[in-house]
Amino acid sequence: MSDEITKAITTTLERNYADQKLKVESVSTTPVAGLYEIVVNGKQIAYTDATGQYMFVGDLIQTDIAKSLTEERKAVLNAVDFNKLPFDLAIKEVRGNGELKIAVFSDADCPFCKRLEHEFAKMTNVTIYNFMMPLTSLHPDATRKTVQILCQPDPTKAWTEWMREGKMPPQVPVCDNPVDETTSLGEQLGFHGTPAIVFPNGRTQAGYTPMPQLEKIIKDNQK
Repeated sequence: MSDEITKAITTTLERNYADQKLKVESVSTTPVAGLYEIVVNGKQIAYTDATGQYMFVGDLIQTDIAKSLTEERKAVLNAVDFNKLPFDLAIKEVRGNGELKIAVFSDADCPFCKRLEHEFAKMTNVTIYNFMMPLTSLHPDATRKTVQILCQPDPTKAWTEWMREGKMPPQVPVCDNPVDETTSLGEQLGFHGTPAIVFPNGRTQAGYTPMPQLEKIIKDNQK
């Protein structure tokens, strides 16, 4: 692909969407002649012609095998180096032998996060790293609750009792806590909702999955 095409697409799109502060992060060819993949702010994928005058957003499907090439590319773009996550900032729970590993960006008032926690309670072979990511625009009281949980003598016990049993711990003085840091990390990783799951192989998943599918997905994404 020529530098001229990359420049033309980038210049046109950034000019036409200047009011939205769009930035083109990369331009790549696709299996379709004359169609180019662009990655813009927040690792969003779209497709355009060689001029940038025409664009569409949606999945590019390889029909003979019914595979979404868009989803495949998203998995690559959104891959996270699991071992570089700041685990010391997470609420860690080891269930049973703790063999399987998973990280979750979670919100104390998120209904689907609570449903996910109820599924974790059924597992006996997992280590869960919960990174706090209260979405205050949706749940105005989530940050206060999260800070109270983090400042308890046993944050893991406080977190699981709140999320799985609805028991809020007694109020304690506000302490130094990593809420701002872990929320910012989730945003940097491109997470816009909770729960957002990170697997050891770098793949990510948004939303809640019930057992036994949840355990299978975790097992399949360890390596």
